[in-house]
Amino acid sequence: MSNKSIFKFFTFLSIILFLTFQLHSQEGLGKGRISGKVEDEAGNPIKDAAITAQSMKAEVKLEVNSDEKGDWAILGLGTGFWRVTAAAKGYAPSFVEINARQLRRNPPIVFVLKKIATVTDMPVIEDESTVQLFEQGIQFFSEKKYDEAIAAFQDFLQKNPSVYQVRINIGNCYKEKGEFDKALEQYNLVIEEVKNVKGDIKEDDAVAKALAATGEVYLKKEDYETAQSYLLQAIELYPKDETLAYNIGEIYFSSGKMDEAIKYLEMATHIKEDWGKPYLKLGYVHLNKAEYGKSIEYFNKFLEIEPESPEAPAIRNLIPHLEKMIKQEE
Repeated sequence: MSNKSIFKFFTFLSIILFLTFQLHSQEGLGKGRISGKVEDEAGNPIKDAAITAQSMKAEVKLEVNSDEKGDWAILGLGTGFWRVTAAAKGYAPSFVEINARQLRRNPPIVFVLKKIATVTDMPVIEDESTVQLFEQGIQFFSEKKYDEAIAAFQDFLQKNPSVYQVRINIGNCYKEKGEFDKALEQYNLVIEEVKNVKGDIKEDDAVAKALAATGEVYLKKEDYETAQSYLLQAIELYPKDETLAYNIGEIYFSSGKMDEAIKYLEMATHIKEDWGKPYLKLGYVHLNKAEYGKSIEYFNKFLEIEPESPEAPAIRNLIPHLEKMIKQEE
């Protein structure tokens, strides 16, 4: 091989290695930065919460702890999708999935963690080991390891048989697995237990959640009429749940009942003002009613809240067309 050929070969090899390095840096480590805050439901900062960023394309995991103000920051993310999880002792962990960027600022992530004792309105558990079992179940569920979560929750329930509310968590695992009959069985057991203990299901948080979860099962089964019945019962008992309100609005939208959909979707926005999903759906509702000005208003609110959403590019492209339609009507 001539010197010229050898030079060309090593030049080509260097380019390949450079491109390979670039590809791996984008999927794994890079120059991206994410930051945010961890708080409890009252807005108090949570110190020493474990923040983990796991690449969804490469075997890369980055970890930090929040400071005394609840603030945290992670450096070194490559471009791509990451799952960011916040976990603290005594709290149910929470996670979000983001599309991280290296060349521009990523939006801040604020985690609001709920105390384990209030997740299903359970009584205080004195045995620390059983609390750890419950925490493990929550963690497994967040990681979509549903069989492991079921085992942890069932072990917890065996040691704390009076804490029947944990059956909601077990049912949720079966629901995500698509084993709907087993899920419904767990939710029904919760309702029957409340009747046995209290004699009445009115204003009971566990019953409201069991009814809501039952409605979600029927949503997955595409039985919208039955789903609507259970969700309406649940929201009557628990009117401060934005997911319930949204799901009812979604059912009415799917059924072509736009005015009813607006009522519950707006309820969801009032309960949780910084959640973009109901604003997006309201945009589509008003679009279906040919109320283009209202549609643009809600779409813009959605983009303000969730500018990095996968749906955002399509909405940005849609708005100019709606504006053009408004001018044509004038």
